Amino acid sequence: MHSSLSPGYSSASTQLPDRFAESKALAAHYLKDNIDGLQTIAEHSNQTSQQFVTKQAESIAEFIVKLVQCFKPGLGKAELENELKATIAAQLKHRSPAGRYSEKTDADMFNSAVRFLPWLCPGRDSTFSKTNEKHIYPCFVELINFVAELVVRPLLDQQPASPDQKPKRLVRSYVLNNAKSDKAEDKHYINMALKCDTLNYLTGDNAEYDEDSYLISEACLKANDEWSDERPNYPCIFAVVEVESKSSEGAMLKGFSQLVEYSKDVYRNQHNRHFIWGLVSGGSEVKACVFGPNFLLASKFMDVTTAAGRLELIGFLVNWSFCEPSKLGYDPTIRYSYKHECFDIDMVNSNGPMPAQTTYYLREIVVIAERVFGRHTRCFVVGEQPQSLDENSDNSGDILIKDAWPEVSGSAEDDMRDESKLLERVSNGLADHPEFNGLYPRFLGGGRMQIQNAHGDNGDETTRTVLGETVWAQLGDVPLRAHMRIAMSGVGEPLESVQSIYELVVVIYDVMRCHMGILKHCQILHRDISEANILVRRDDTGVHGMLIDFDYSIDITDEGYAVRTEGAGTRPFMSVNNLEDNSTKRTALDDWESIIYILCWLGTFGWNRATRPSGSVAKMAITSWNDYDEMMNANSKRRDMHSSDNFTGITKEFNPNIPHISAFKKLVNGLRAVLIDDHDDPDMRGAIFNKNIIPEESDTDDFLEDEYIVRPDPFVERAAHWESISERLLAKLETYATVCKKRL
Repeated sequence: MHSSLSPGYSSASTQLPDRFAESKALAAHYLKDNIDGLQTIAEHSNQTSQQFVTKQAESIAEFIVKLVQCFKPGLGKAELENELKATIAAQLKHRSPAGRYSEKTDADMFNSAVRFLPWLCPGRDSTFSKTNEKHIYPCFVELINFVAELVVRPLLDQQPASPDQKPKRLVRSYVLNNAKSDKAEDKHYINMALKCDTLNYLTGDNAEYDEDSYLISEACLKANDEWSDERPNYPCIFAVVEVESKSSEGAMLKGFSQLVEYSKDVYRNQHNRHFIWGLVSGGSEVKACVFGPNFLLASKFMDVTTAAGRLELIGFLVNWSFCEPSKLGYDPTIRYSYKHECFDIDMVNSNGPMPAQTTYYLREIVVIAERVFGRHTRCFVVGEQPQSLDENSDNSGDILIKDAWPEVSGSAEDDMRDESKLLERVSNGLADHPEFNGLYPRFLGGGRMQIQNAHGDNGDETTRTVLGETVWAQLGDVPLRAHMRIAMSGVGEPLESVQSIYELVVVIYDVMRCHMGILKHCQILHRDISEANILVRRDDTGVHGMLIDFDYSIDITDEGYAVRTEGAGTRPFMSVNNLEDNSTKRTALDDWESIIYILCWLGTFGWNRATRPSGSVAKMAITSWNDYDEMMNANSKRRDMHSSDNFTGITKEFNPNIPHISAFKKLVNGLRAVLIDDHDDPDMRGAIFNKNIIPEESDTDDFLEDEYIVRPDPFVERAAHWESISERLLAKLETYATVCKKRL
């Protein structure tokens, strides 16, 4: 059995204070503003169908122009109502009648128009203020829902000529705004959110093949019973929306930052999302945006008080209604099957013994994507048959599928950083070393996922192919990422499943024993030791650790140790060298440093709900290790690691309620001492650049210039002796692990 990492799981790192400050920094860092042609990302891949869609958007925009023209200066309320009703009735006569997916009467359409028109016609309604967010919310909601109504009521002379020209869904806004959302990590408020109401034109036996079936996650299927359809719930949200009172640069950045917060919860709850759409309104000006693995793209302003601005906004809404689900950010290779009552997950294999294409069936989700930017790593336990068809199933699959978006270089054939190739090398390199069996995942197959272009040809699914050439050409130095999926044998539980300090130490020892074995026999350095990359495995012999995730790994035989441009590791656990992105040679000591940080983190925050601290963590010294500013983060770690006295500031905050925490503290202090203190060469000791003042009798020619002698960086000095230091670190950990095994 293995414990699933539920959408509600919250790691310690996500509980730290000032999340919005981090989101603001992330938004500012990844933002690419005023992108031309952002709407093309959501265009239908069939050119003829897209031409039809464009005409639909234009006809809806023209309808609204007619309504805006009714708002004439000096027109009385009764006269305005009569003119609006007459205009709506006249326009709807030229459109398909209300039907299966359209229940609004002319009166309903009138009431909707009355609510959104003040936003589009500034100064015409004295009770409306375009700088008042609470005034804008209902206007925005009504406009979006008004457009959705017209999407399924096309002009009579513009009827669909093929199934591709029928809308696939209605993009509507949840009724409630500025409300708490279900399944949010911390129940924060969300301004607005959009949902996709599926239009199922297929019935009976064909219902299984509804194109949008995989938009509905298992959690979303239950939403109808558990949550009100009026309140946003993250398993079902398609796009996130933020309303600001003005469109200044600062206000828009605030809006983007809020969307970063909302998007975290979308990724946490939707396991088939590649990217997320959003809208930010600053007064009467709106920007559409896309959140991807390493970009936040924003369109130019769309001013809803102008016909041109409205047409652009309506173009997004209509495109979203007609395009393929992949253009909405959903993954068509992970889809919910009503028949199997689980997710079907497709594998495309370019390496390894698996067939070229295979479909597996989800049993559990053990790693979820918790960040807006990054690799979006997810791990799924799967079986070769759906559990509903497997009478002997105990809910345990024997295959682990990892899905991620790492940085890549060139083609799949030439990319030496391809994790599938590295993992295959690990499996082959350790095949004759049974002492490591079960401590690492065995490679079965995988590689880059494929995507079909407008011409029907398959190619690598990358951020470039997802965004299209029009948008990609404007992104400059944004590194290319590819969609990777790898199948492995060997399944473990998340680290939160350890039941005691004793088990934790045994698991960590196994992981580092395996880490050093991979380095010795395969010449591969892991470089991303983190909570998420340590699994727990149980068998008849006891508890064991498993090291996973070789996304950041490097071949140490490559001259120069080729590295990615993205920071290697998980921020609280990143080594000083990786945080500083310096030229110091990366060695096993960077990963040993990460292990010490992990042990400190777990000793402070615990590893599951039972071991979490009960009080506030806001002022704890260790929180500086999660600082988004990587240089400040590195400086904090240098300071805290420099001496045993400094390190006490970290260990004194270990949770005293965790059983055997004192012995655990001794282990952590011992590992730090081996790494930092226990060296004959004084240049290898410590963690800070030490400076000595030259004595007065110095006969230097320029006392001011040479006033200080700078000692070498101890991290650099130790790197040259990484093998002997690593042996001592492993021996120290083994001593404690041996004792812990006896006490289990």
